[in-house]
Amino acid sequence: MAKIRVLVVDDSALVRQVLTQIFAESKDIEVVGVASDPYVAREKIKQLNPDVLTLDVEMPRMDGVTFLGNLMRLRPMPVVMVSTLTEKGAEVTLRALEYGAVDFVSKPKLDVAEGLKEYAQEITEKVRIAAKSRVRAIERAPALAKTGTDVRQKLSADAVLRPTSGKLHFRTTDRIIGIGSSTGGTEAIKDVLAALPMDIQAGIVISQHIPAAFSGPFAKRVDSITALSVCEARDGQQILPGHVYIAPGDRHLVVERDGARYVCRLNDGPPVNRHKPSVDVMIRSLAQNAGPNAIGVMLTGMGDDGAAGMGELKQVGAPILVQDEKTSVVWGMPGEVAKRGFADEVLPLGKIAQRLQELVASN
Repeated sequence: MAKIRVLVVDDSALVRQVLTQIFAESKDIEVVGVASDPYVAREKIKQLNPDVLTLDVEMPRMDGVTFLGNLMRLRPMPVVMVSTLTEKGAEVTLRALEYGAVDFVSKPKLDVAEGLKEYAQEITEKVRIAAKSRVRAIERAPALAKTGTDVRQKLSADAVLRPTSGKLHFRTTDRIIGIGSSTGGTEAIKDVLAALPMDIQAGIVISQHIPAAFSGPFAKRVDSITALSVCEARDGQQILPGHVYIAPGDRHLVVERDGARYVCRLNDGPPVNRHKPSVDVMIRSLAQNAGPNAIGVMLTGMGDDGAAGMGELKQVGAPILVQDEKTSVVWGMPGEVAKRGFADEVLPLGKIAQRLQELVASN
């Protein structure tokens, strides 16, 4: 089997060395070259024709995002950004995802060499995902957006929410939409929400695999481009129609009943399916507290987080929409829902918002 050919672009000689060592330990990945800045990288891409680029965000002469924008217009290829876990780093990295980067890894603030070694599994896995992902050319710069993994034991949603048995009774008909996503999801979420009207008669909750430093800036970024009111979810916050609540990057988002209202609850339980927030936890809470009044949506992402929850939501009579393979960056999470027979409809990304409006209006 041919190895994945990687070009490492970083102005730090130490980071270039550490990443090269990490990839050298993988049987299916080889570093074909390194570059200290985008100008050197441009020539090496022509010479070496790599499969994947790892690209530092902050570099001299030309920053990584500017280079990425040029690259995705002229020579689209899978790119994994290397970013810092800071608010400024979050803003820049979200812009890199808008430009077409597949994903990103967080560069440690201190002791970079040891920190990157600790992230070795995450870095190598994201390069493998990137090599299989779908990238597209961008015609122009966007007008303006880690999926954090845990290598510990893979837990199910039972670790946070107990499953229920027996018939559930739902006291209201208020609609609520639950959206799950991972790799490629920040852009997919924006596309869906930007196409929804501000008066849609449903609240929207979202669990996107993202680190804590990024979820707040991401919510603000989405809020600035949509007619809906978008925020990072707070504990006890009432869920209102036309409002969107995005799970913080270090908490599970659970939907509960408070009388006839839906409210957000933030849960600090263990990672589920190695993720926190977990889509399975949020969707199970919708099955338990909203039942057929909910609508489940699974967008692009790697792995199977959320598939079991979508099965539980389908069992209580809620419709399940899944993004199709062609428009997904990675058809892991949506594909798993479809393979298990839980998807009522498999749709291109551009048609999901319209279908949501139809389902909400049919209530």
